[in-house]
Amino acid sequence: MAIGKVGGNVTVMGAGVFGLSVAYACARRGARVRVIDPAGAAAGASGGIVGALAPHVPDQWNDKKQFQLDSLLIAEGFWAGVRELSGINPGYARGGRLQPLADDAAVDLARKRAVSAGQLWQGRADWQIVAAADHATWAPLSPSGWLVHDTLSARIHPRRATESLAAAVVALGGEVVRQAARRGPVIWATGWQGLVKIGGSGVKGQAALLRFDAHDRPQLFADGIHIVPHGDGTLAIGSTSERLWDDPTATDAQLDDLIDRATLSFPVLRGAEVVQRWAGIRPRAASRAPILGAHPTLPGDYIANGGFKIGFGMAPLVGEVMVDLVLEGIDRIPAGFRA
Repeated sequence: MAIGKVGGNVTVMGAGVFGLSVAYACARRGARVRVIDPAGAAAGASGGIVGALAPHVPDQWNDKKQFQLDSLLIAEGFWAGVRELSGINPGYARGGRLQPLADDAAVDLARKRAVSAGQLWQGRADWQIVAAADHATWAPLSPSGWLVHDTLSARIHPRRATESLAAAVVALGGEVVRQAARRGPVIWATGWQGLVKIGGSGVKGQAALLRFDAHDRPQLFADGIHIVPHGDGTLAIGSTSERLWDDPTATDAQLDDLIDRATLSFPVLRGAEVVQRWAGIRPRAASRAPILGAHPTLPGDYIANGGFKIGFGMAPLVGEVMVDLVLEGIDRIPAGFRA
């Protein structure tokens, strides 16, 4: 077992969801884990407010979609375990998602995908075509009168989930610190700042949190906008995708426009109070897939980065495949995820 060769020590650089998921998996296998992040846990994109854990469409299947599916299917147990150890509710719930279908062609394609989902999703979730009228006011505007209702989509509260992971690592005997010496193998999970050093980029996103209690309703998605009800009586709207930006944490007129578009697509939200505006930079690899495995420029080190828009959905399985590699020498990382 490789852990004996490294003295049982592991260092993770970065206390976002990828870094802490890897640290959590290592600590559960008995490693002595040290997580180092000068800004603290959940300081970057993992400290956001949206938390849409949505699957890829069930067609044109590939390793990335399979990896995400496998991770979404283990997410409920993963986050329940984290919550039990930490005592902090990560806000996870699998409530599904509604999306509008624009016309007859979109309805036909959706019906074909329903068949694919029946084969690919292992009978553990459904992709259904439902009448918009059956969902009354809680539905996006649909020109065709039909919606896709998938039962695989889930929600999470990103900041609380990341803080819950950090507390779970500590509960398992690990450390989450701002400065310390590295010991044992090093896994770099340093977000967009680390990714740009190897050819990736940072994409800014702005989002809003509304006071609107729909905690028992599915997510909504239309016009590129995610509407995510949280369990605390708030609802998130997200997000912009900005390649060019000056201030990484400032919100501006682009968020105002996003809120306006959301209330046009989802009239039930009109008049809801905006209680928080958020902005942050998300790490984006050139392939849009996570980058996992051996670090491309630091021999002997590892990397877990680049979960652009799908980081929280991928994180449970990212931790497992990285701990297999680092502690056991078992490589289960898809070829398309390598640096």
